[in-house]
Formats: sequence, C-alpha cells, structure tokens
Amino acid sequence: MSAHSQDDDAHSANGGAPRVWQVMTQAPDLLGESPFWHPGEQMLYWVDIPGRQLRRARGEEKAQAESWSMPSEPGCIAPALGGGLVIALRDGVYRAPSWGAELALIQRFDHDPSTTRFNDGKADPLGRFWAGTMYEPRTARGGKLYSLDCRPENGDSGKPRCELKADDNVIANGLAWSPDQRTVYWASTSDHLIRAWDWDAQSNAMDNPRVFRQFDGKPEGWKPGHPGYGGRPDGAAVDSQGNYWCAMFEGARLCKLSPAGELLEEIPLPAASPTMPCFGGADMKTLFVTSALDARPREQGQAPPHSGHVLFTRVEVAGLPVNFFSD
Repeated sequence: MSAHSQDDDAHSANGGAPRVWQVMTQAPDLLGESPFWHPGEQMLYWVDIPGRQLRRARGEEKAQAESWSMPSEPGCIAPALGGGLVIALRDGVYRAPSWGAELALIQRFDHDPSTTRFNDGKADPLGRFWAGTMYEPRTARGGKLYSLDCRPENGDSGKPRCELKADDNVIANGLAWSPDQRTVYWASTSDHLIRAWDWDAQSNAMDNPRVFRQFDGKPEGWKPGHPGYGGRPDGAAVDSQGNYWCAMFEGARLCKLSPAGELLEEIPLPAASPTMPCFGGADMKTLFVTSALDARPREQGQAPPHSGHVLFTRVEVAGLPVNFFSD
C-alpha cells in the first residue's frame, strides 16, 4: 500500500452536513483514553491516564461517571470473558476480577517504569491482550508492542506467554485489527505514521510491514488554534466495513480511512485533542471519542469547548464490537 499525505484525497462522505456531537461526561479527564463499550453491561469504560483513574458510565448525555483510582497510570484496559478487566499500568499488566476489586499481577516487563509506561492497547479477536509502551522523554525510539496470551490452551502450562510484536516507536498508538482478522494496525504518533502488517490470528505471526497512512508533520512554529496542522494519529477503531477511524491529536478531528489507507472523511470535533474512538450502543452505531484536556495556550476564542470530555455521535455503519480478554 502506498503512503498518502493528509490532504491529497480528502472529501466528506457527509454531504456537507455538520455532524452533531453530544457531551457524555459532566467533568473532563486530564487525558481520556482506551474507551470500550461493554455490550453485556451497556456501559462505556475508559481511563484517565495522568488522573490514574478507571472510569465508566451509561451511554447517556451528561452521565455521572464512576471512578476507580489506580496505583499508577492506566494506559489501557479491556474487558475479560470471565468478568472484570485486564489493565496495563505503568509497570505491568494486572487482572481485576470485578470493578473495584484487588488487582492481581499477570506480567511485569523489562522496561524502566521511571521513563517508560504502557499506553494504547486492547484484546485481539482471539482473546490475547496487546499493549504498547511509550518512552516519556521522547528522545529515543523505545516504544514496543507486546501480546500477552493467558488462554489455558496456549500450550505453556497455563503460564502467560508474552511476545514482542513490534518496536522502533516512541508513542505506541492506533492498535486495531481488520474484520477478516488478516491485518493488524499500529501507529507511531510522533512520526505521524500508521503501519499495517499481515497477521495470522492462530499463530499470532505478523509479516509484510508497510505504510498504511503517512500524515503531514507539524509545521515549524505552529501554535494550537492556528490553521495548517491536522494533528497526529492517536487511538483508533475499525468499523464492520473495514474502515479505520483514527483520532488526530491536536487536530480536532477524526479521520476515516478505507482499508487501502485512503482518506474517506474528515470529521471535526469540539475537542482539540481527541485520543481514541470506539463504537457502541445497542446497534454499534454510536461513536464515542475520548479526548485530552486542552492545557496549551490558545488565542482568545479559539479553544474548542469540550476538550477532555467524552463525546458521542451517531454513524451510518456499525463498528466492530470490543474483543474480550481470555484467561
């Protein structure tokens, strides 16, 4: 697949009509991330990374969210088939049998938690938990992507099987799988780049790495609220047609990309730095987006009004349901 710049093939599939976004949460997150819709509970879950909170709420406008404090920053979460959650904290992956329960360590990793923490991640279609790391000083390409297989049938005496799947990254983001389970996506936010690999679900093998989409970088001297920058790829979700929906941090928009990496639609958001979309609701046609609180200075009147909040809107095509972690 060839690379595309962010401006070469953009068009709106919305016929020019503005999309209506609603605000789900009463209070903003510092950095909302890792949302998923739990179909059994009909609730949205997400995290506030620097706030060290797991959060959940009913899918209603201005919902009162429940919060659960963590001992360190939660980078990402996923629901578990046996109930509860799997949680990637700063130093490792933990299991919670239910909301508010005591955390049990599943796996520690070899990174230095003083400089590196977990960021984006989710479960794959077969129940493994994948999580990527980010190197916080951002001066080296220390970000890595791991998969953790805790399924009883993994052939390793019931012990977790941890595999390094990819590296050479600074801020791991954009993890997603295609509906046919043959492609895995992973973004390098600092590089404004989304990569794709062929993936064999049963063997968990990745090969044929390629550029899925290359976005334009940040212009020198650009300031928040000014034109000329479309943001950089953060978290992502895939719909039932195989389109990849990507949050563009500092771009105040989502990008909907075709399975070939073509830009199908740019969707403006009333939040400066969206972080990750997910699909939910009874018909999987409600699109939720987490965002970061816009703390950077802007010229008066230019700050989007709902930065840090969870937003939602209705879409025409259903998204893929969340994958459950299996142990």
